[in-house]
Amino acid sequence: MDSRILNVVIKGDSMWPTLSDGTTVRFHSLESDEVQIGQIILTKHPLKSDVMIIKRVLSISGGSAFLVGDNPDPNASEDSHNFGSIKLSEIIAKYMEE
Repeated sequence: MDSRILNVVIKGDSMWPTLSDGTTVRFHSLESDEVQIGQIILTKHPLKSDVMIIKRVLSISGGSAFLVGDNPDPNASEDSHNFGSIKLSEIIAKYMEE
């Protein structure tokens, strides 16, 4: 298996209906200059160093990305609305769609 591929188990409903709680999905590591609007990415939570989060890139500006969950319930996702934009360099991997 490619060492740049990560298998991640989804925990929670912030990315529902795109990614469901309990499913295992694949991510591929990437460089910050490869990040694109609309991608689903994996990164460390900016306020909880031991937590990884999966979010969608809503916008990119000045070397930072604004991240959101896909769940239409605004209370279902802790994202950039709560912690602000994150540096592109902190994004670890992108979701590999089946």
